Amino acid sequence: MKLTRKMVLSRAKASELESVRKLNCWGSRLTDISICRSLPSIEVITLSVNSISSLEPVSHCPNLSELYLRKNSIPSLDELFYLKELPRLRVLWMAENPCCGSDPRQYRMTVLRNLPGLQKLDNQTVTEEELSQALMEGKEITTAPARQASENGHAELSCELSTVDSSADTESDALSESMEETNKIREQLGMKPLPRDRFPSFSPRASSVGSRKKRVSGPGSTSPCSQYEDSPGGAPGLPTYPEAGLPSAPPENNLLNAVLLLLKELDAKELEVVQQTITRRLQALQKPELPQDR
Repeated sequence: MKLTRKMVLSRAKASELESVRKLNCWGSRLTDISICRSLPSIEVITLSVNSISSLEPVSHCPNLSELYLRKNSIPSLDELFYLKELPRLRVLWMAENPCCGSDPRQYRMTVLRNLPGLQKLDNQTVTEEELSQALMEGKEITTAPARQASENGHAELSCELSTVDSSADTESDALSESMEETNKIREQLGMKPLPRDRFPSFSPRASSVGSRKKRVSGPGSTSPCSQYEDSPGGAPGLPTYPEAGLPSAPPENNLLNAVLLLLKELDAKELEVVQQTITRRLQALQKPELPQDR
């Protein structure tokens, strides 16, 4: 989940980002805190119990003095690179992150080697002796961590494509089952099976990417992979058959889809028979049942 401007102003009870000094987002399922780049006056940020993996946005907070990051997804101590230029940082709580590793002493020495201005680390007071030892035992971090191409906006695109692919796969399965039902009925009627390439609209990617869902993204999106806008072309999740001149049906109703496909093969006389049969069937279904004698 992305930390948005609206969330920040609501939690900080402020009217503008520039005036926010304290922010508490404990346990908010956050993964994206890029909004921190717009918080120049922030002094205390509580982000514990989330899924944050990058500290780069925090490097834009020159007045930050306390940062709470316990139980997140910070992968490497290389992320400390982004905290080294924060002159007022005095309190840091980063325990229970993947970057802490299996050697608590090495972790503590590395943090203090790179952030010697800390007064408290993981709720423990930093001593002068520890700072001296950190110079010898800690690992100095001089470069920013390597980033995958998925960051800086590419992750959102990847997520969108993944969502479309998933939808397309589901629709493809439904259409395949409809074709199987159609060919079963055709076989029973002594007709040849339909080839799969008979209806080009069966290509799920062509319909799901281009006609039914349009991506909606922009500042303030809280869930970049779940917000969509339905286009006038049809309801999301329903297959269409423009080449066959047929209406859409729910993808899970394979029998109905099969019948709709068979209608395309009938001539005028045969369609009249179908119409009469449907009329009789509807009348029978709509006819009220007579009460039985007891």
